[in-house]
Amino acid sequence: MTAERTTPAGAGPDPGARADDTGGTVGPRPRPARRLAGVDAARGLALFGMVAVHTIPSWDERTGEPALSWTLFAGHSAALFATLAGVSLAFATGGRTPHAGRRMTASRWALAARAGIIALVGLLLGFLELPVNNILVYYGMLFLLAMPFLRLRIRTLLLCAALSALLAPLLMQWSLDVLPGHEYDNPGPVDLLLDPVTVLSQLLLTGTYPALPWMAFLLTGLAVGRMDLTGRRVQTGLAVVGAALTVAAWSASQLALRVLGGYEAIAQGTPWMDEAQIQEVLVFGGDPNLPTDTLWWLLISAPHSNTPFTLTLDVGLALSVLGICLLLERVAGGVLRPVAAVGSMTFTLYTVHLLLLWPESYDAAPLAWTGGQIVGFVVFALLWHRAVGQGPLEKVVTRSTKAVARRVLARGEGQAVPRSPAAP
Repeated sequence: MTAERTTPAGAGPDPGARADDTGGTVGPRPRPARRLAGVDAARGLALFGMVAVHTIPSWDERTGEPALSWTLFAGHSAALFATLAGVSLAFATGGRTPHAGRRMTASRWALAARAGIIALVGLLLGFLELPVNNILVYYGMLFLLAMPFLRLRIRTLLLCAALSALLAPLLMQWSLDVLPGHEYDNPGPVDLLLDPVTVLSQLLLTGTYPALPWMAFLLTGLAVGRMDLTGRRVQTGLAVVGAALTVAAWSASQLALRVLGGYEAIAQGTPWMDEAQIQEVLVFGGDPNLPTDTLWWLLISAPHSNTPFTLTLDVGLALSVLGICLLLERVAGGVLRPVAAVGSMTFTLYTVHLLLLWPESYDAAPLAWTGGQIVGFVVFALLWHRAVGQGPLEKVVTRSTKAVARRVLARGEGQAVPRSPAAP
C-alpha cells in the first residue's frame, strides 16, 4: 500500500487569519485583523481532497489505472495543509511584523503548547486501529521544529525552505538504511514510551510525513504568512508563481527520467524490481518509503515520495491554490463561505474524519461516504460557527495557548519591575 492510500492530510489547530493568535499582550489588546476567507477556503478544499483520497479507492479495479481522486489530490492535500499551517503560524506570531522580545518568547511557548496538544490528540488516536496514517503527531513535531525560524525574514525563510526541499530528501534516503524504519502506522503513547528512538526517527525522517523534508512546506507557508495577503499583487503572484513552480518541477522530473536516463538508472540500480513495480512507485509513491538501492529514485515526483521534485511540485500547488482562493474571495466571498467555514475548524473535522473511518464501513459505498462527509462537515461547520464560533478542538487549543502566553508575559512583567531601594 502506498503512502497516500493510508495517509490523512494534515489538519491545523486554529487556522484563523488573525494577526495575533496567542492572545497574550501587555496593555490594551490590539484590534484583531479580520479572518481571510481565502485562507480558510484553501484549507477546506484540502480537507475535501483528503476525504476523497481516503474514502475512494486509489485505483480503478477494472483498468488498474489511478482513480481521478488520486490523480487530483494524492499527496497534494497533505502538502496544502502543511503549507497553510505555516501561514497560520505567521498569523499567530505577528503577521507581517513578527513579535519581538518577551512577546515572541510568549509566542514560542504558546506554539510549544499548541504542538503538545495536537501531538497528544494524535497519540491518543494511536490506540485505535485506524485504516489511514494520522498526521497529527507529525504536525506536533513540525511546529516544534518551526520555533527557531519565527523571527527570520521572508527571503531567509524561503531560502531555508529551498534547502530543506533539496537536502532533507538526501538525509531521508540515507536514514532509511541507518535509523529504525516505518514501524508504526499510528504511534501511540505506549509506543513513544517503550520505543522512543523508533518513533522519533519516524517522525523526523523515516515516516509517512517526515518532519525534516516537510519543513519545506511549513517554512514556505511561514514566509507567505509574513506577506500582505490582502494585496491583489501578492495574491496574483502566489497563483502565478505557484503554477509555474508546479509545472517546472513536474517537467524537470519527467525530463530527468524519460530523456536524461533517470528511468534506466533506476532500473539498473534496483534490479529486483520489474517494470511494472517501478511504474507503480512512479504513480503511487513508496510503500511507504522509496527503495534505497540508488539515489536516482530522488528524481521522481510521485505522491508522498518526499523527493526534491515532489516537495517543489506540492509547494507550487499549495501556493497556487492559496492565491486563487484569495483572489476568489474578492469577487465571490459568499460562495466561499461554506468551504471557509469548514476550513476554520479543520482540527476538529479532521479528527472526526478519522473516527468515521475507524469502523471501515465506507468500502461498500465510497462515493456516498465521501459526499456524506463533505456535506456533513459543511452543515456542521456553518451551524457551529454561527452558534458558537471556533470549532471545539480549536477552542481548546486557543484557550490553552492564550493561557500559556499570558503567563509568560506576566512573568516578564514581574521580572521587569525593580525592587525599591531600602530607605536610608
